[in-house]
Amino acid sequence: MIRVSRMADYGVVAMTHIARRAEDMHTAASVAQATGVPLPSATKLLKLLARHDILTSQRGAKGGYTLRRAAAEISVADLIVAIDGPIALADCLEGSPGHCGLESFCSIRSPWQKVTDAIRVALEEVSLAQMIEASAYVPPAGEAPRPHRSEGAPHG
Repeated sequence: MIRVSRMADYGVVAMTHIARRAEDMHTAASVAQATGVPLPSATKLLKLLARHDILTSQRGAKGGYTLRRAAAEISVADLIVAIDGPIALADCLEGSPGHCGLESFCSIRSPWQKVTDAIRVALEEVSLAQMIEASAYVPPAGEAPRPHRSEGAPHG
């Protein structure tokens, strides 16, 4: 089964929350509370996304994180690559040689690359803005969030 990692799923959930409220400053605690993403995961994700120039970080008492660019300019692929690294269906497609003992005589590397490229392109074509538009549930102000699933398939 091909699946988005739990951290990448949490990252998309956190980023859709931040993008919905792009004018606000967001802390890891506020993101965790609003989305149900565990606080340690939210903390790690926000720092990681800031390092990859997806979020801007501001220190201080009124600090937090904001989008570095518009939600329409951030793809799902950008988020997954920032969190999990390169999109590759097989170890040999990650970019550096030596991940697989079969590399030198593998006959299916090229077809796997074609499939990987198709998935990457599909993820690049979906923006964070589109994820927000497609989201079915936005809790009203003051309502507690639904707990985020820690197991199972990513949200759809």
